[in-house]
Amino acid sequence: MPIEEGKESTSVTRTVHSRILPQKNVITASKSNIERCFEQPSNLESWIRPPSNLMHTMNDKELLWRATFVPRLKKYPFLRVPKIALLFLTRGPLPLAPIWEKFLKGHEGFYSIYIHSLPSYRPNFPRTSVFYGRQIPSQVTEWGRMSLCDAERRLLANALLDISNERFILLSESCIPVYNFSLIYHYLTRSRHSFIGAFDDPGPYGRGRYNFHMAPEVNISEWRKGSQWFEINRKHAISIVEDTIFYPKFEEFCRPACYVDEHYFPTLLTIQAPNLIANRTITWVDWSRGGPHPATFGKADITEEFLTRIREGHTCLYNGQPSSVCFLFARKFAPSTLEPLLQFAPKILGL
Repeated sequence: MPIEEGKESTSVTRTVHSRILPQKNVITASKSNIERCFEQPSNLESWIRPPSNLMHTMNDKELLWRATFVPRLKKYPFLRVPKIALLFLTRGPLPLAPIWEKFLKGHEGFYSIYIHSLPSYRPNFPRTSVFYGRQIPSQVTEWGRMSLCDAERRLLANALLDISNERFILLSESCIPVYNFSLIYHYLTRSRHSFIGAFDDPGPYGRGRYNFHMAPEVNISEWRKGSQWFEINRKHAISIVEDTIFYPKFEEFCRPACYVDEHYFPTLLTIQAPNLIANRTITWVDWSRGGPHPATFGKADITEEFLTRIREGHTCLYNGQPSSVCFLFARKFAPSTLEPLLQFAPKILGL
């Protein structure tokens, strides 16, 4: 919401009459020809209202700068209802959109949606869809490259423009929620931590990817690895968006076979706020089949037992206390899973 204060100018003309008449100063005012380029906000609502059109014309440098605006007073002078921002990083379509429509139905005002897809993709969501008009200006991304982190920063920056967004969840087109909205909303908004994996892997796929040219900004003792799929609070989102210290190091020295999306955010937040991250992800995946990518599930995989296994049988810490609710989302689900997921959604997922 760029705002400039237009200034009206007053032309002052001083006329001195001849010596025959008594000296008198005559002041005449001319009407200004300068018009205001932007409407000055007249009330607080003008400042806090989220952008009505996500397809802005800011470049990344302008966007990141704008997104770092932070109020210095912690107490809000208005009723702020915290929202969760769903950040979809996708190539194009969202084949599981009907699951998300069911998940979000009836909870308007408690969430926001942002979609980063290939720039050439043109969505065809109906106006009644929660995904309608939620595309952001996007660029091409490449797996394992800094362009992937750029896309995630772009999603965070656009979501930060809405001052009510408090929690930020990175999702893909293959993700699904595994609990209902109310449980997930309260789980996230009441958490004292951000959920991002950040562990020290001494092996070749952890410390073995570290480049000593990254010091002194990043030392090997601070080098961390974690899942790309994170959930963070507003403070950490701003830390990621405003970073100009660590970003250049990762951009130059973390290239395949150093996969930057696995290291940049975990290392950054470990250095800046190690006690405020839960050091775990809330997005469930299955690595049991081996390979560089987690398993992708098809229609035949979707059973009641399978969905129950995702939700149950886990133990983790939540706000320092043991909890059996550890994963709120899951991936990777193929488009063919939509039909059975919708079938089990009311009973298993509570949708």
